[in-house]
Amino acid sequence: MPEVSLVSVFDADKEGFLRSEQSLIQTIGRAARNINGKAILYADKTTGSMQRAIDETNRRRKMQIEFNLKNGIQPKGIVKNVGDIMEGATSTSKGKHISSIKSKTLSDDILNSQPISNIALEIKKLEEQMYKHAKNLEFEEAARVRDLLTKLRERSLAS
Repeated sequence: MPEVSLVSVFDADKEGFLRSEQSLIQTIGRAARNINGKAILYADKTTGSMQRAIDETNRRRKMQIEFNLKNGIQPKGIVKNVGDIMEGATSTSKGKHISSIKSKTLSDDILNSQPISNIALEIKKLEEQMYKHAKNLEFEEAARVRDLLTKLRERSLAS
C-alpha cells in the first residue's frame, strides 16, 4: 500500500490488537508516506495509545521537516505503475515458481490422458509441490496445485 492517501481507523478508542500504540503508529505512518496523506482516527475519547501514537507521529514529522529544511529537500510523490507495485507482492524464493507448475504440465487435457495407474504417483508429487509452495509463501501456486489435486482425486474416484 505505498500510495495510500487516506487511512481511517474506526473505534480508535477501543484498546486492542489493531488499536495499540505501535499499530496506530504503523497505520498513521502508512498514510504519511504519501505527500497528501491523512490519517483519521474516529473515537469518542482520546486513549493513551492514541495520544502516544499522535505524539510520536508529530515528533517524527518535526524531525523530517527539520531535516528537509537543513538539506534543501522538497518532498515529492512517487509515481508507480500498478504492475510495479504488484511485483513486490510476489515471492522470488529458492523454488522459483517451478514455471507455473511446469508451464501447465498437468493441464486438463493432459490430466484426462493420464492412465489411472499414474494418478496415485501424481497425487503424491503434487502434494509435495503444494507443501513446498506453501512453505515458500507462494500461496497462489499452492492453491493452483491444490485445485489440480482435487481434479486428480475426483478422477481417481470416478474410475
